[in-house]
Amino acid sequence: TGAQQSATVANPASGASPDLLPHFQLEPEDVYIVKNKAVSLACRATPATQIYFKCNGEWVHQGDHVTQHSTDRSTGLPVMEVRIEVTRQQVEKIFGLEEYWCQCVAWSSSGTTKSQKAFVRIAYLRKNFEQEPTAREVSIEQGIVLPCRPPEGIPPAEVEWLRNEELVDPSLDANVYVTPEHSLVLRQARLADTANYTCVAKNIVARRRSASAAITVYVNGGWSTWTQWSGCSTSCGRGWQKRSRTCTNPTPLNGGAFCEGQNVQKTACTTLCPVDGAWSEWSKWSECGAECTHWRSRECSEPAPRNGGRDCHGPELDTRNCTSELCTHATPGAEDVALYVGLVAVAVCLVLLLLVGVLVYCRKKGGLDADVADSSILTAGFQPVSIKPSKADNPSLLTIQPDLSTTTMTYQGSLCPRQDGPAKLQLPNGHLLSPLGAGRHTLHHSSPAAEGADFVARLSTQSYFRSLPRGTNNMAYGTFNFLGGRLMIPNTGISLLIPPDAIPRGKIYEVYLTLHKQEEVRLPLAGCQTLLSPIVSCGPPGVLLTRPAILAMGHCVEASAENWSIRLKKQSCEGTWEDVLQLGAEPCTELYYCQLEAQACYVFTEQLGRFALVGESLSMAASKRLKLVLFAPAACPSLEYNIRVYCLSDTQDVLKEVIQLEKQLGGQLIGAPRVLHFKDSYHNLRLSIHDMPSSLWKSKLLASYQEIPFYHIWSGLQPFLHCTFTLERLSTSTCELACKIWVWQVEGDGQSFTVNFNIAKDTRFSDWLVPDEVGTPALVGPSAFKIPFLIRQKIISSLDPPGTRGADWRTLAQKLNLDSHLSYFASKASPTAMILNLWEARHFPNGNLSQLAAAVAEVGKQDGALFSEAEC
Repeated sequence: TGAQQSATVANPASGASPDLLPHFQLEPEDVYIVKNKAVSLACRATPATQIYFKCNGEWVHQGDHVTQHSTDRSTGLPVMEVRIEVTRQQVEKIFGLEEYWCQCVAWSSSGTTKSQKAFVRIAYLRKNFEQEPTAREVSIEQGIVLPCRPPEGIPPAEVEWLRNEELVDPSLDANVYVTPEHSLVLRQARLADTANYTCVAKNIVARRRSASAAITVYVNGGWSTWTQWSGCSTSCGRGWQKRSRTCTNPTPLNGGAFCEGQNVQKTACTTLCPVDGAWSEWSKWSECGAECTHWRSRECSEPAPRNGGRDCHGPELDTRNCTSELCTHATPGAEDVALYVGLVAVAVCLVLLLLVGVLVYCRKKGGLDADVADSSILTAGFQPVSIKPSKADNPSLLTIQPDLSTTTMTYQGSLCPRQDGPAKLQLPNGHLLSPLGAGRHTLHHSSPAAEGADFVARLSTQSYFRSLPRGTNNMAYGTFNFLGGRLMIPNTGISLLIPPDAIPRGKIYEVYLTLHKQEEVRLPLAGCQTLLSPIVSCGPPGVLLTRPAILAMGHCVEASAENWSIRLKKQSCEGTWEDVLQLGAEPCTELYYCQLEAQACYVFTEQLGRFALVGESLSMAASKRLKLVLFAPAACPSLEYNIRVYCLSDTQDVLKEVIQLEKQLGGQLIGAPRVLHFKDSYHNLRLSIHDMPSSLWKSKLLASYQEIPFYHIWSGLQPFLHCTFTLERLSTSTCELACKIWVWQVEGDGQSFTVNFNIAKDTRFSDWLVPDEVGTPALVGPSAFKIPFLIRQKIISSLDPPGTRGADWRTLAQKLNLDSHLSYFASKASPTAMILNLWEARHFPNGNLSQLAAAVAEVGKQDGALFSEAEC
């Protein structure tokens, strides 16, 4: 305050324009305090008569400023530069309340200008690593993962890896990969990878080294293929033969095991002696035939030739005349000719009867058109038609078949309401998608991938951007107006529906939708609580919506009221997670609502933000769905072979992440995924392998099973876990793998995988698990909805008012199995709009509009004969 009172506005320099506001040539920038060294902040402005710093809303004392005056050579305007120093004590004084910031305020004769805020943070780097790599012995070509979690620090530490004190550069070695969590991955261990590995973390304060981890890559000896069996030692009768192999495929190295088994095999052999064939006795002569001959036969069976013996020589069949050549041949009689003529006549009659039947059927079918009742009152609005006159005895029937896939119409004739009922769903002539008047309204789809960097750049200027993931792989974004639209993150089941009129007319919002990895966001869980869904952000926060948007995301809970207490959580602006809705209970606010289905939940929200679904088990019968998926290397050049079994939360986003990881590791899918119901019984998950042919394969697992702890799975904070079964084939010629993998919860139900796989066949990665979704990540305006805009408005205006016999939005909700949400729908200005929005969120893009049309038509029929056919 003293600095402000002492600030005087000096006259601008000669030649300066009196109406110029000061502008900054230099603004203060973010800095870090290292140890106890004070940092300097500077700013420079022209034209300026006074410049003062304000830190955390308070003016810095005039005596703490160092001021320097000069003149801009190009403009002749006065230039003032001011510096201050900030100490560690000043920053620590407000530690824990908010971040320490400073900004400049410059005066001229025309007014004041403020600079950007510069944040001052105390830099540090802890000494102890949160996780260090450990020594391992691995077989050649086995994958290696060396974890490293650097010490906590500000700014966050950068991590690099050393191999025998030399820097590891993944860009120079395709076999090396560093994960975003700083783990070092060796896709296939090589002999040259035997070394000491060190994780190094550094920032502007210090450089920390982890303990070195010794990696030894060993090679188990492997047998070469057997030689061919030698010839039998005897040419006729019993003898012996042998074959051999050597332990050179590969030769054991670095302490690898020597080959087990014999290097020579002997076996008895018998060379069969050849037996020549001989004829049996002739059979008796046959009876004299129509051609005046009879015959006899014999077989080469006493003995039959075998073992390379010679076949019999001579004829097998003998024939001769039996009537001394006095026999004559008969000709076809008149009876045969009559039979053939009769068969032809019957065939002609059958063909004529068939033709007559087809003509009668077609004529009857053509006469049914005037009696067919319309299945939907929406038909006239979705399909170009001409209405036929109905029969006199049934004047209220329509003769239009529903087609909800067409978005324009040319309507001929009219629909007129009866005098005894209110008019509903009347459709005017003209184009259905022109509800905005005669003016043109042009909407563009959201920014393509090339504009992603521009969108993220604009987003980065906002304070909430620091909590969002970097990159656009798991983000969708677009620009929307009052017509609404839809955002989707492909292959995750996550979408955001912005219904029409949710955004006030005249406003345009840039909206984003993003998926967080569990390691990026800390979600506190207590007791028996578990994460049931992905953590999803939509924003920007604080945006004004006049109608609820619908956020769709998957979950992995087998919901039941007696076993679960499920809550929708939202992160507040202060970073704390709050319960905004308890599913199954009466909502305490109309801002949020949730429709929970078997595989997905649909969150109605009038405030955008960060959401997650959290459950608390009420009994040991509560269960979550796990998806069990098997992967293995696409090719196996060595004798060793690894099968990786993943235990995932049963949501699409987790499966997508695993598939992306396996693509990087060169894995491929084995069989179809299975679902396992994991109960809150405190029992671990066990996995074992069985039924391998011992003559071809052996397991290198020392124990009879592997085990994943219960809490690692139940917390849900580790979305996927996996274990590896390392197998060894006894010969490189073995290309088929047949076995079973059992997965079960101790004292619980089990799941069996039957694995039959050809490891010699080089198949591409199976990506059918998550089929590519149709369309773009962002759709704007009418293209984002299945129901045409004008038809939607007609349904809303017809069903929102209470109808006779209860034929209104309540009946529609009942027919769509949404009658459990009537109280929430009734709290909104347009209950019908809420129902249609939920239908759009659940059924896009493959929803059956004909079924919706039929449901609306049944509501109309329940209200009496509301429609008749007439010329108006």
